[in-house]
Amino acid sequence: MDRREMLKGSAAISLAAFTTLASAADMDMHEHHHHEHAMGADYSALALAAAHCVTSGEACIDHCLDLLSQGDKEMAACAKSVEQVIAACTMLRQLATWKSAYAPRMATVVMDMCKACEEECRKHEKKHKECKDCAESCAACFKECKAVAI
Repeated sequence: MDRREMLKGSAAISLAAFTTLASAADMDMHEHHHHEHAMGADYSALALAAAHCVTSGEACIDHCLDLLSQGDKEMAACAKSVEQVIAACTMLRQLATWKSAYAPRMATVVMDMCKACEEECRKHEKKHKECKDCAESCAACFKECKAVAI
């Protein structure tokens, strides 16, 4: 299995996780609201933003890999930045979903990573829709991180 196939499989898994997370968040809001205080802080908006960042990042990195394979070395920094943000946002999504006490500290780190990734993707947004989508997703995740970061 090459890297592209692995990333596409990862995108499918992330999309499934995002859908499951959205359904669980909706169910939690309507059916289990009384348990919110016992289970810790509600980071559902953060979890959704991080999941969206992962999904758009995977589309961006797939596009970067296509261009890199065609010899476009200009996308190397973008691919590296997106790759790191995908890893960090995956962990943040998990911690936020689990209402972990570590979510605010992780959000502090991810906030910086999202800002850096957004800046890198903005360099290519006029030529590449995937980069624009990733930059916007990183900006939204940055905003949610800032709301809970310590």
